Amino acid sequence: MTETDVNQRISDEVTGNDVVLFMKGTPVFPQCGFSATVVQVLSLMGVKFKGVDVLADSDIREGIKAYSNWPTIPQLYVKGEFLGGCDIVREMYESGELGEVLAQKGIPTTSASQA
Repeated sequence: MTETDVNQRISDEVTGNDVVLFMKGTPVFPQCGFSATVVQVLSLMGVKFKGVDVLADSDIREGIKAYSNWPTIPQLYVKGEFLGGCDIVREMYESGELGEVLAQKGIPTTSASQA
């Protein structure tokens, strides 16, 4: 698969889903603690999201790093915008900023910030 094909697949996921998490494992069975933390934050907030398992596709695993110019996984995208990885998402959640960003982008949640 070419780099262009990989970028198109990633772009399709990012633009085709309001909230998408590129992660190791699945939302039901995360394969790393960092991915599990982001899944937990989104779940606590009641955010519906699509998980993309980068362990199932090495092209996507490497391609997402180039796509975002961010070296680590997980990576969270909301309405096409890259928000960050585990530490950034956790900090945004704890400060209430994540709830504000989601609200601004029209993403429904069951709680605006940290419980």
